[in-house]
Amino acid sequence: MREPGFKDYFSVGSADYAAHRPTYPAALVDHLAGLTRRHERVLDAACGTGQLSTLLAGRFREVVATDASAAQIANATPHPGVRYAVAPAERSGLPAASVDLVTVAQAAHWLDLDAFYAEVRRVGRPGGGLALISYGVLEVEGAANPVVQDFYASVLDPYWPPERRHVEEGYASLPFPFPESPAPDLWIAVSWALPDLLGYVSTWSAVRAAERALGTRPVETFRHALAAEWGDPQCRRDVRWRVSARIGRL
Repeated sequence: MREPGFKDYFSVGSADYAAHRPTYPAALVDHLAGLTRRHERVLDAACGTGQLSTLLAGRFREVVATDASAAQIANATPHPGVRYAVAPAERSGLPAASVDLVTVAQAAHWLDLDAFYAEVRRVGRPGGGLALISYGVLEVEGAANPVVQDFYASVLDPYWPPERRHVEEGYASLPFPFPESPAPDLWIAVSWALPDLLGYVSTWSAVRAAERALGTRPVETFRHALAAEWGDPQCRRDVRWRVSARIGRL
């Protein structure tokens, strides 16, 4: 059953999401682990297909990774240290005062934040931490970058959900009623061939919305323009995203 009010942009194509979304830098996980004295349990809420969950499992005894989308959980990356569950971020089902750290990666802008923060206070142990993590608009090496930026900002502009602006702002304008700690200056960096980049772009909610409204022509035009600038499709180019985080103490 779908949660009332749950904005589900990603259940369709969740296998593509698992295959093509980038992972997070190890330095981010090191920083998060340093927020707490205990490393017994972390709640990774709205976990998607587990991009951050599996990394956290290297530093915490147990990761409870929840998502309101059953399809996302079904496509999540298995890991012996991660216990996946279908549950909304606002109602984890965990006991009170049982979590050392709560994380939300690339999903806080979809949540009912008042209800989620109440859940964080309920499940978090005193002295624990909370991190809302996001990564912004990608940057691509070379002449392909203007093609990607125009597609993102011009062609797709009418089709991005309004919440997307919070990602572009690095969550700076989200309410955050916790004592705040500075976040490290980090980037996600990958080396991708053309099919990798196109696979990632296919996971954007605005691409699916544009195709429903306009058909496939705008996406095909973008693919051809990008291929013309890329050259050999197996040539690897640097792609990166700045990582932003709001980090608080419980």
